[in-house]
Amino acid sequence: MRSGQPPVQEYSIRLYVTAAYPCSYLPDRMARSQVADPAIAITAGNYGHMVRNGFRRSGRHTYRPRCDNCSACIPVRVPVARFRPNRSQRRTARRHSQLTGRELPLAFCDEHYALYIRYLQARHRGGGMSEDGENQYREFLLQSSVDTRLVEFRTPDGQLMMVSIIDVLDDGLSAVYTFFEPEAPGGGLGTYGILWQIRMCQVLGLDYLYLGHWIEQAPSMRYKSNFRPLEQRIDGQWIPLKN
Repeated sequence: MRSGQPPVQEYSIRLYVTAAYPCSYLPDRMARSQVADPAIAITAGNYGHMVRNGFRRSGRHTYRPRCDNCSACIPVRVPVARFRPNRSQRRTARRHSQLTGRELPLAFCDEHYALYIRYLQARHRGGGMSEDGENQYREFLLQSSVDTRLVEFRTPDGQLMMVSIIDVLDDGLSAVYTFFEPEAPGGGLGTYGILWQIRMCQVLGLDYLYLGHWIEQAPSMRYKSNFRPLEQRIDGQWIPLKN
C-alpha cells in the first residue's frame, strides 16, 4: 500500500439509473441509485476512482445516489493526518482498548452472522435489512471483487464484540459496514470501530478514511459528523464540512 493521490486515469464504465424506490433514511422521499454495469469488472484501480467520485459498494454492486429532487446524500471522508479525537472519543478508545482486532478471510462464520442479526434487531428493527437472511448477508458483506478485509474484534476472554468489513484503496480505506454487540457495556463500539480504522490508515500511510454518505437530516448518520475535520464531496470537489 502507498500513500498519496494516485495518478489520474481514465475509466470507461457504463452507469445505469434504477427505478425509484422508498428512501431508507428520509421516509417521506423516493430515491434512485446510479449503478455501475455489473457486466464490467470492478478492479482495485477503477473502484478507487469511483469511491473518490462518491460511489459505495454493496456486495458486487457499486452505486451512488442519483435522486430526482434530492441531494441530501453527501459523500464524506476523514483526512486522517489532521484528525484529532475529541474528549469523548478518547474516552471511548480507552474503554475498548482491551479489544483485539484480527483479520480473517472474507468467508461465512456462524458466530459473525448471529452477531449481525442481533445488531440489526436492536439497531434497525423494522427496516428492510432487519429481515435479512443468510443469503442476503453473504451477498451484502461477503461478495467482493476488490481488496476487502474482514476484521473481528474480541475481548481478552474471546467474546466476539464487533466485525468490520473494510475495502483497501490506493489512497485510503473505505468503511463498508460494521456491526457490533448491541448490549456491550458502556456503548461506543461504533465510534471505536471508526477510530480503529483511522488509526489503520495512519499506520499504513494512507490519506483518507471514506465513510460513505452522510445525511444531515438522518439521525442514524449524525455520528459521522463527529469525526473532524471531515471533508464532503460537493459539485465534484472535496471541501471541508462546516456544519
